[in-house]
Amino acid sequence: MRTHQLVLAWIEDQLSAGRLAVGGRLPAERTLAEQLKVSRTSVREAIRILEAMGVVRAGVGSGPDAGTVVISDPTAALGSALRLHVATQHLPVADIVETRVLLESWAVGKARPDAPELDEAAALLAGMDGPDGLPVGDFLALDVRFHLALANAAGNAVVSAMMGSLRESIQGYAAELTSNLPDWDATASRLRAEHHAILAAVRRGDGGRAAELVAAHIEGYYQEAGLGAEFRER
Repeated sequence: MRTHQLVLAWIEDQLSAGRLAVGGRLPAERTLAEQLKVSRTSVREAIRILEAMGVVRAGVGSGPDAGTVVISDPTAALGSALRLHVATQHLPVADIVETRVLLESWAVGKARPDAPELDEAAALLAGMDGPDGLPVGDFLALDVRFHLALANAAGNAVVSAMMGSLRESIQGYAAELTSNLPDWDATASRLRAEHHAILAAVRRGDGGRAAELVAAHIEGYYQEAGLGAEFRER
């Protein structure tokens, strides 16, 4: 078992036993290393990974914000194995796209037309429709939040958790691929129009059409960025 898995297992055990609570601090690096019989360097790397997962927050210096604090219960939502994989592995972009199509097509097909998350999605669209010159990074951040809101509208906690775990990977790959696009402004305009069409289909209760639109929308972006061959091989 790798060190970050040991530390995660230790945190989960401490939470289950009531010896540690969300908001509580982990032992000092040296103490935890001795307790788990690993090096301090290994503990430091484990904390970095757990911080990327959103399980802990690592403070520096002294005072009330110092130390490593547990900020979420790692036993909630997704299992440890999937969250660790998402946090520590470089996931193939084609696999992310395929997973997104599966999850999001199902989610928009099941989303309730009156789900409150759709109001959030509409507000995010308004942000993307805002003044010209919105930085690419800001646009993509709103884009990911829009897709998460649509997924959440289905009311399935596991699907929401899986999409949330993929959030950083989705935004990271989308940003990396912008350099491959021939005209970002034209792409952004098309993405906005497709977003509106997807949301409109969900609002009118046409889940089948919404599923078709979101699949074409996700795959279209990556194909435009030159990854079409990867998908045709599948």
